[in-house]
Amino acid sequence: MSAGAAVGPRADAASLRRELERLREAGRALRARPAAERLDALGAALERFRDPGSDARRILLDGLPRSAGFARATVERGLALALEGFGADALRSLYARELGADRAAGRAARLATGFASTAVLLAGAIPPGSLVSLVAPLALGSPVLARPSASDPHTAAALAQTLAALDRGLADAFAVARFDARDDGALDAFLSADCVVATGSDATVARVAARVEPPRRLVAYGHRVSFAALGPEASRGAALADACRALALDVALWDQLGCLSPVSLLVAGDAAAARSAAEALAAALEALAGELPRGAAEPAAAAQAAHERAEAELRAAARGDVALFAGRAATVVAEADARLDRPAPLHRFVRVHPVRDAAGVSRALAPHAAQLACVGAAGFGAAAADLARALAELGASRICPLGRMQAPPLDWCHDNQGVLLPLARLSDAELADPGAPPG
Repeated sequence: MSAGAAVGPRADAASLRRELERLREAGRALRARPAAERLDALGAALERFRDPGSDARRILLDGLPRSAGFARATVERGLALALEGFGADALRSLYARELGADRAAGRAARLATGFASTAVLLAGAIPPGSLVSLVAPLALGSPVLARPSASDPHTAAALAQTLAALDRGLADAFAVARFDARDDGALDAFLSADCVVATGSDATVARVAARVEPPRRLVAYGHRVSFAALGPEASRGAALADACRALALDVALWDQLGCLSPVSLLVAGDAAAARSAAEALAAALEALAGELPRGAAEPAAAAQAAHERAEAELRAAARGDVALFAGRAATVVAEADARLDRPAPLHRFVRVHPVRDAAGVSRALAPHAAQLACVGAAGFGAAAADLARALAELGASRICPLGRMQAPPLDWCHDNQGVLLPLARLSDAELADPGAPPG
């Protein structure tokens, strides 16, 4: 079987186990190479993805509108923003930051290596996160067997093609598996890798976790949710318009389907301030739709959005303290309170809630602490530092300006953990450095 090729559209348990054995052999050769050599080759691969004219980008631009329903312009803008910091320098910096040797006086050297094999179970339709999940084990010298999601079979294929063009050893250590995840035998064979990276719903992660026992390593990324917040300095006039234009981009990219897509906006102020922000955000989303059209939603998702619009319209008519701003491209609901337990239909559907102040933001988000991914914020002035500390205490993985929620750096601490460290086997080497001069 050729390196980087698909194991097959209906791979069975036996073929998956054979492929893992082949990858383990390729991994031995990969780990024998200097880490700097692996990083250089993988950095060159990331540069290909970052290049708008590359074959890798073309594969994603041509494929994702068909498989995920995104408008091509949305994919193009989303990739340009998300991949702008995914180059070779960023990868080397990530490796040094997380795994740099500790040479302080009197300290052991910390050595890191990858597992003999890593299986990567991908979910969703957004390429940047999948690309990181695939590249990170290879950076440690661990060969990868990847199962793409149905909505994005393209990222893994583009990486396989890119590695084949750049580096034979890395290409040999990467393969794509396609099998029915409902087939327990095939799934167990896939999960027999020495390390397993699982992304997806909490139910998917729980199913995988029940099958991966020590000493095998499980690195799991389940359901996460993100929010936005406006402080007093961004809740009126030109500042409000600017903040809502930035937030509209965060919402529109990937049609709000990623873990970094904000589902609600919290506004520090009264209900009138929240209503003004909702109206401004709806206008910004409508304006942006000409450039970034909303993609197609699956029937169930479209039905849920229609139901929630109708429900909000009834509440607005009956109570008067709820306002609905629904257009061709988006739906924004100004709520009367800070309850964040109402359904989030996604596909550019945002709820806007009033909170008293910066402390009110963290109080409103507290029930979601276990699943909090990113909070985009603007307009908090001197209270911004305290807000960031409070959000970090809740467990937010990332706190950033509005307009940047969909552009995390390569080394952002997804789910409060590193990128490479969870995939690494670490050793503290206390023997004398053979290259050091005698004492």
